[in-house]
Amino acid sequence: MKNGKNPTLRQKMVIKDAGFNPDNWLVCKSPTDELHLVHRFTSSTKIIHL
Repeated sequence: MKNGKNPTLRQKMVIKDAGFNPDNWLVCKSPTDELHLVHRFTSSTKIIHL
C-alpha cells in the first residue's frame, strides 16, 4: 500500500466536517470527488465523498 501524505488545510477541514480527527488521518488518494484516507496508527481506510 502507498504511504499516505499529510492533508492540506482544505483537506483537514473536509476531514473534520466528516467527523474525524484530521491529526490521525493521512491522505492516500485524492480524486476529484473523493478523499481516500488511511489512519496513522491502525492502517484502516476510509473514503469521504465530497
